[in-house]
Amino acid sequence: MPQIPVDPLILVDGSSYLFRAYHSPPHLTNSRGEATGAIYGVVNMLKSLLRQYNPTQMVVVFDAKGPTFRNEMYADYKAHRPPMPDDLRNQIEPLHQIIQAMGLPLLCISGVEADDVIGTLAATASAQGRHVLISTGDKDMAQLVNAHVTLINTMTDTILDPDGVKEKFGVGPELIIDFLALMGDKADNIPGLPGVGEKTAQAMLQGIGCIAELYRRLDDIAALGFRGSKTIAEKMREHQAQLELSYQLATIKIDVDLPQAFHELHVQPANLALLAELFATCEFKRWHSEILTQQKHAGADAPAVAAEASSDSAVVETTAAPISAIDRSQYQTILTDSDFHQLLSTLKNAALVAFDTETTSLDYMQAELVGMSFAIAPGQAWYLPVGHDYLGAPEQLSRDAVLATLKTWLEDPQAAKVGQNLKYDKSVLARYDIELHGILFDTMLESYTLNSVAGRHDMDSLSERHLQHQPISFEDIAGKGSKQLTFNQIELEKAAEYAAEDADVTLQLHLAMWPLLQQAEGPAKVFRDIEMPLLSVLSRMERNGVLIDAALLGKQSEFLAGRISELEVQAHQAAGKVFNLSSPKQLQEILFEEQKLPVLKKTPGGVPSTAEDVLVELAQQYELPRVIIQHRSLIKLKSTYTDKLPQSINPQTGRVHTSYHQAVAATGRLSSTEPNLQNIPIRTEEGRRIRQAFIAPAGKKILAIDYSQIELRIMAHLSQDKALLDAFAQGRDIHRATAAEVFGVGLDEVTTEQRRRAKAVNFGLIYGMSAFGLAQQLDISRGEAQHYVDTYFARFPGVLDYMERTREQAHALGYVETLFGRRLYLPEIQSKNMGRRKGAERAAINAPMQGTAADIIKRAMLSVDAYLQQQDPAEIMMIMQVHDELVFEVSAATLADHQRRLVQLMQDAVQLDVPLLAEAGNGDNWDQAH
Repeated sequence: MPQIPVDPLILVDGSSYLFRAYHSPPHLTNSRGEATGAIYGVVNMLKSLLRQYNPTQMVVVFDAKGPTFRNEMYADYKAHRPPMPDDLRNQIEPLHQIIQAMGLPLLCISGVEADDVIGTLAATASAQGRHVLISTGDKDMAQLVNAHVTLINTMTDTILDPDGVKEKFGVGPELIIDFLALMGDKADNIPGLPGVGEKTAQAMLQGIGCIAELYRRLDDIAALGFRGSKTIAEKMREHQAQLELSYQLATIKIDVDLPQAFHELHVQPANLALLAELFATCEFKRWHSEILTQQKHAGADAPAVAAEASSDSAVVETTAAPISAIDRSQYQTILTDSDFHQLLSTLKNAALVAFDTETTSLDYMQAELVGMSFAIAPGQAWYLPVGHDYLGAPEQLSRDAVLATLKTWLEDPQAAKVGQNLKYDKSVLARYDIELHGILFDTMLESYTLNSVAGRHDMDSLSERHLQHQPISFEDIAGKGSKQLTFNQIELEKAAEYAAEDADVTLQLHLAMWPLLQQAEGPAKVFRDIEMPLLSVLSRMERNGVLIDAALLGKQSEFLAGRISELEVQAHQAAGKVFNLSSPKQLQEILFEEQKLPVLKKTPGGVPSTAEDVLVELAQQYELPRVIIQHRSLIKLKSTYTDKLPQSINPQTGRVHTSYHQAVAATGRLSSTEPNLQNIPIRTEEGRRIRQAFIAPAGKKILAIDYSQIELRIMAHLSQDKALLDAFAQGRDIHRATAAEVFGVGLDEVTTEQRRRAKAVNFGLIYGMSAFGLAQQLDISRGEAQHYVDTYFARFPGVLDYMERTREQAHALGYVETLFGRRLYLPEIQSKNMGRRKGAERAAINAPMQGTAADIIKRAMLSVDAYLQQQDPAEIMMIMQVHDELVFEVSAATLADHQRRLVQLMQDAVQLDVPLLAEAGNGDNWDQAH
């Protein structure tokens, strides 16, 4: 069978498969009696193609409604075909919706057939050397086959390259049009040449050549000796016009005017929510269950240990090798000195090594090293155990001796390494006085910068997505729950296979993703210049940790407990009865059945919702929802911070060490877990008291520096609106300046309320807020809110122009970009569901600003870290990053000099067309530093 090149452009003849699926079993219907068999057959074929080829480009093409140019050429073309059955017609729209929800580009071009669209894409792509795989059951497509274009029929599992076409039809691809024209086609009502069937057409073309050559040598046809050969010449003379028409009808157009070039048509992340809804409607139960599982994984928190990278060295150029099947028979366990030194020699001579550690814990501050794995080529990997201590474990090399020997290679910036989540490995090795260098690639970050919303970026998910391989899971070898073993307790044979496969899969993931990343200039630059260098910065900052006053938090917990009790009593009084405030069912009964409050939203089960956004709106007019919100807020503060932070203090360092995640937030912002430091409220008294517990040690101060109104400044830069640029250039209060424009008053005449409303407009527009949303936020009429928006856009027309341009780009490309080239893909930007489409448009407007802000703070961290590496860590260190803010511990004696330098570094992180302002504060605790 012909070999298909890696990652071909796949063009699917959707119309061909639609009819074939309709006439093939299973003839499915859902419980409402609606036919779904054709949908099932086509989607099943598409899923098979995706699993088998994992394409980056795959386009599904259908015939559009209405006549084509062939009908104008020949009125009887396909005229004998009966109308499409209603039960097939009714499946087309849901099928199209499913295909688009799967993230697959779909084309229907009026005036031509699907064959012509496919022919145009195939011809254009193959002319540029792109390998194309056409999935079809239509023999007409054989005319498109060449050295770069191959056909596949998934229903018969046959593949046709040029040799395959000749073997199947008796002539090569260059003669397929002639072959079809001579034979005619009853299915399409192409007349052909009377009396000529498959055998005769083959004999004519094999004996003399194409139709044009046959007409030049009519007298030679009789000598071919097939049945009827003596009368063929006369038939050709008599029916020349008919034969020429048949040739034109059989010829696939390759110059259709398409809305997008082939290189713009990429597979996008699936819209899991919409797919779940569509599969449920069709009652495809297994697929629906699979989507629900994917949604659960996609919505889960990222691993406790995030993946980042190092600023060491320039990026090594690597080329993609064919991905091999995972062959664990080539894995080796290192137990002797001779094998270890042979491995070390291999590592030193390798161009790139996949590296991974196995430890006793996910907590990088307490994890003990159990072993290390290495891979240098697909299928070639080693596991070096140093700490398996279960009863009966084989003798292993000394961990201290191994690390002493490996230290030079691990710390060598020229020894290129790739890993998955290498920030964790770097932090673990730091506990053994080893500073891991040479970190050139991290597969989690490669995946994240390629497409942040493609799904989870953990190794198992990436392996299934890019390699179609399900790795051994940790639970497979360690068990589950309370009885789960730590890695040192796992039988060495099982541990070795698991660990070596981790390194092997990581290397293969890099070989699969790096070529894709290199093709995307912006994301590649973000990966190389921002995300990878940040790995070492975050590792250092995490290990620095932050000092916490546990006693103060204990007092705050007692205070919150008292306030929570008071609010419970207040809620019971407002309800007129005692009830469980944490019970949605009881709350729903009291609010909507007993107190008759308006129902603003219902749950999927059809009962009135008591979700946070509903209560917030109700709280504007009713006491009980207001008390419930306060109660929920204080419970969250107590459980998440005042109770939990003291428990997070590391016993060895006396500090709290969070984990920062680069590969979670879609827009590029960092997040943190264990504990989450990003969401401590600053506008409430309770939140500020928690910040008071983040303290400086004796002789030092907390220094906090954050960017002022950075997203509005980015908006001014991106929109190039003159009024905004002028306001920032002159150092005006931007909200006051906006109020002056919107309300038509002088700067000095702006009231506090007008400034508040202008601030809501400024930030609301950044987040794509509608007039309706603004009306709710400001508690004004929708008409008044619309007036504010209209006036704003009239005064700041550049902002409106930016928003319209951004929407157009999002619809055209399927993504938007930050100032530095980071991409945010928008899988729902073409959704037929208006709510989802509008949501994607709002995200498109906000993402370049929020993403650019994320890029700027990360660039600032890189500059700041370079400065800090030249200072004494006992004098100054970076301890936290929260949104647009960096927090430091600084010696009180040198605070002024460091503060001045750090502010300047942050302001110089990027040159915008407006000043970038960083504001600093300091004190004995984090709250004082604001």
